[in-house]
Amino acid sequence: MAHPTLYRGVFPVVPTIFDEHGALDLEGQRRCLDFMIEAGSDGLSILANFSEQFLLADEEREVLTEAILRHVAGRVPVIVTTTHTSPRICAARSRHAQEQGAAMVMIMPPYHGATFRFGEAAIFDFFRTVSDAIEIPIMIQDAPAAGTPLPPGFLARMAREIAHVAYFKIETAGAAAKLRQLIAEGGEAVEGPWDGEEAITLLADLDAGATGSMTGGGYPDGLVPIVRDYLAGNREAAKAGYHRWLPLINHENRQCGLLAAKALMREGGIIACDAPRAPLPPLHPAARQGLIEIARDLDAMALRWGK
Repeated sequence: MAHPTLYRGVFPVVPTIFDEHGALDLEGQRRCLDFMIEAGSDGLSILANFSEQFLLADEEREVLTEAILRHVAGRVPVIVTTTHTSPRICAARSRHAQEQGAAMVMIMPPYHGATFRFGEAAIFDFFRTVSDAIEIPIMIQDAPAAGTPLPPGFLARMAREIAHVAYFKIETAGAAAKLRQLIAEGGEAVEGPWDGEEAITLLADLDAGATGSMTGGGYPDGLVPIVRDYLAGNREAAKAGYHRWLPLINHENRQCGLLAAKALMREGGIIACDAPRAPLPPLHPAARQGLIEIARDLDAMALRWGK
């Protein structure tokens, strides 16, 4: 089915902000949201892997969903990750997100640990169960973390046959080729072919037909113009912007991972603590120094927004 709103552009992942004791820092979370919106984000994504969702209690997920959507207050659309191995629990999480005002839910295929995987029939039924429980679009997150093969033909079939499956975040190897095949086989049922993995393959994925990107949250001011230029038909401007910001994209993707956004926000005074939740180790000082150095050369907004 076609949904009334078509979502495009850059929807960065919002990091979860903790204090020095590892508790949720909701005031810091609100400042993080305000920065990301003011930096030009077309929308936001919460409770994703880069939000350390795998380290959150169920009650904390509900607190964050409600607090974030209340604070954003419709300024931009918000995608809520509701991944769970159980279709029943994933459907309940997705209904809660919809009730709180989510524009979309993002879900990985069901899996658990290193060895529990499910076949295509079970995955199809899983997404159909969730779709039947809600009225907003579902984005399937095709991520290496799930360890589950999702051939483009199978993804296209789910787009055609499951009402609310309409968006796809492709962040596996060969993303551009997979996007091309998904778009070719899914047609209009694929409302949102999206790129992920911190935009490390963004230009190739845009060339393949991507219309959105879910990036890290540290520098929307650099990433949003690239996608806007491309979608407006100005590939040369998009290419120049991508080449300019690529050193920071690469450093985030290869050296810092999910801690990059919080490190930039802490350096710029947006948040008071950039620590991850245990057992994740803190960012190595050398990796952090390199990140800040590149961001300063680019005059990234995160380094001056909170000062």
